[in-house]
Order: sequence, then structure tokens, then C-alpha cells
Amino acid sequence: MPTFEERLEIPVEQEAIAGTMVTPGTLVPGVLFIHGWGGNQQQYLIRARDVATLGCICLTFDLRGHAATQQQFGTVSRETNLRDVLAAYDILVAHRHVDPPAVAVVGSSYGGYLGAILTTMRSVRWLGLRAPALYIDAGWSSPKLQLHKDHDLQAYRRQLIPVADNRALQACHAFGGDVLLIESEFDDIVPQTVLSSYREACRQARSLTYRCIAAADHGLTKEQDQLAYTSLLVTWLKEMLAGTRATLAGATVASNVAEPPESPPREIHEH
Repeated sequence: MPTFEERLEIPVEQEAIAGTMVTPGTLVPGVLFIHGWGGNQQQYLIRARDVATLGCICLTFDLRGHAATQQQFGTVSRETNLRDVLAAYDILVAHRHVDPPAVAVVGSSYGGYLGAILTTMRSVRWLGLRAPALYIDAGWSSPKLQLHKDHDLQAYRRQLIPVADNRALQACHAFGGDVLLIESEFDDIVPQTVLSSYREACRQARSLTYRCIAAADHGLTKEQDQLAYTSLLVTWLKEMLAGTRATLAGATVASNVAEPPESPPREIHEH
């Protein structure tokens, strides 16, 4: 585990002796969970608890228009909900034990779409997307429900979308961190072509892990599919965190040049 070192002076009688305080590295990765349209933070709480056991600080939250603010469901826009995501991210990173360069964003469907866009506005190291949705860029500030009336989203999602034509795909194309993409085999809301569009957009990622949950629908209505998703997510994050910690530990060892144990001073003067 990486450590922090602080040089200090220890007062003793009328003098001071040099010391070095060595403490465990207290900064840990942060993980932000973003639920999908029509969902709420409860859908991610169990997973957040599992991920927290890996040594992370996790944050779940309710997008406006959901849970306690359900009355706004018909009026909230993508702009409104992106501000929610930014506010939640900033709260997470402001936590005194979160390491700002080590933040993961995990989102499902609409939450995955917003999470992808977030990477252009905040520092994100790991991006986990389950059945991420795609929306036409037009009408960004209009009520989100209006998009389904103004556009044939199902037809839009059944075609491969060029990166240049979609804000979320542009964000993925520019993202240089690690990506997890998870498909539901029998998804009738976010079809396989959407995942292919995201997969193509993520070519610049440091790594890309793609998984398909067999026979699963969009909402993961079967318990076994929920468990499969949790297992995939936790396994991936564990691998990502292990690689990061190994790198940090190596850097710490390399930077600590110390005298051999019990080595005598190089020069002794006797009077």
C-alpha cells in the first residue's frame, strides 16, 4: 500500500531531532453511480456496498424527476439531469478521503449516457456503462419525455451512429481511461447496434472490456441477471484498482532510497 511521509522536528529539552512521520495512504478511489431513466438510487445501493468493500467511497443519488422529485418527471431535461450528475460528482470528489484522479463513473441506460458526457467536463479514470442509451442531440434543453414524441428513438438506435453525430459518442471517442461496456442480449430498448456505436467510439480508451449478459432484458428483471451484472462490475473494478495500486506501490518503493538497516554513520569523530 502506498504511504505518505511528512518530515518533522521533535522537540527534546532545548533542542530538536529530525523525524519522519510515515502514514498509510488514506486517499481511496471514488465511484459515482448514475441510475437510468425511471429508476432511482436504490437500484445501485447493493452494488455500491459491494464496491465499497474493495476500498472505495461510493455515491448513489436520485436524478431530479425521480424518487422524491417525481413531480418533475415530465419537465426535466437532459441539461437538468447533467447538472445533477455534475453536482453529485463534485460532492464525491470533495470528500476528504477520495483521490480525485481515481474516480470511476458507473451508469445504466440514461445514466450511462449522462456518465459518458460527464467525462468531457470532469476527471474520470474508469467508465462503466451498462446498456447505455443514445439520444439525438437536438432538443438538449427540452423536457426529456418530449424526445420520445419528437423523434423515433427506436429507429435511431437500430442504426450505427457516427461518432461525429452524437455528443455521448464524441465524449467516448475522446476518453482515454478504461471502459466497461455491458450488453443485455434481449434488450428491446437499447439494441445491440447502440452498443456497437459505443464500442466503435471507445477505440481511444486505455482498455475496453465488453461483456454480454445472456438472455437478459434491458431492466435486468431476473434476479440472476442482476447478480450477473454485479459480478461483472465488481470483478472489473477489482482488476482496475489492483493495477492502479500495484503501480502506486512500485512508484513508492522506487522513490524510497534508504540507508541499509543499522548502517553506521559514514564518518565518526571521537574527542
